[in-house]
Amino acid sequence: MYKLREFLTSVIGMSYDDVVSDELYCSESNTRLTFLTNKMQATLDCYSYTLVHEGWIELLYNGRMLTLQQGDLMLYYPGVQVRIINGSKNYHSACLIIDEQAALEIPSVRNVVHTAYQPIAELGRPVIHLDEQQAAHFWQHMLEIIRYQHSRHRYLKEALRTLFTQFVLDLMDAMAQNIGPGQVSERTTELFVAFMRLLNTHFIGHHDIGFYADQLHITTIHLSRIVRQVTGRTVVDYINQMLLMEASWLLQTTDLSIAAISERLHFADQSSFGRFFTRMKGISPKQYRMLRS
Repeated sequence: MYKLREFLTSVIGMSYDDVVSDELYCSESNTRLTFLTNKMQATLDCYSYTLVHEGWIELLYNGRMLTLQQGDLMLYYPGVQVRIINGSKNYHSACLIIDEQAALEIPSVRNVVHTAYQPIAELGRPVIHLDEQQAAHFWQHMLEIIRYQHSRHRYLKEALRTLFTQFVLDLMDAMAQNIGPGQVSERTTELFVAFMRLLNTHFIGHHDIGFYADQLHITTIHLSRIVRQVTGRTVVDYINQMLLMEASWLLQTTDLSIAAISERLHFADQSSFGRFFTRMKGISPKQYRMLRS
């Protein structure tokens, strides 16, 4: 999966020297820049937060059509399939991206994991609609992060972490106001978040639900019930989606043989990998590789 620097240089087209941080990046965006993110193919190993300042954009989020309008704040977490479908000519947004591992390593902002998943658990959708005052506050906050990125601050890394911490705290407060009392129990949300974190780390080596249930000290039936309650999908859906995205990324960005990719992803053999990929993607791994530009 793409790390932040790889995404900024390979997808967005920034020069290596222009990337001031491997942890965090914030920028304003228009329709053209937003469409570039389709090249990610859901392989960005980062959390991101997009605030629509003007206009609208339509996207396919995990198979569901969503329309984001002014004041909408969308949260993205690693492993989710997102594709931009359409956008207004006046679309204007700000997007804050933080590397997943960096987010988890910052003690004061580990709640970023919960802020990324809570709207999914509570609303079934990754969008919070902010009122005018809230939207203006977050917009200025994101512009402040952008200003720091372009500064020569002697302690830039620490400053950016501090600004991100404040962003997360404000986001948690806004979510508490906008979402209100939870429809899903706190324990269920915690187990779902823990499952997704385990999945992001272990999906290559462990394709079975039993591993994740054992790690969480619950039964496979309980884990299945939790994931379906929160998302309406199955554990197998999530495992297969992660494997498909990693396989797609490896086919598009590396010269590894299909046999090597099959082995790397812990399939029994190349044939079983080929059947899996064709069933999930609709074309064979070889055909998919030939599509890369």
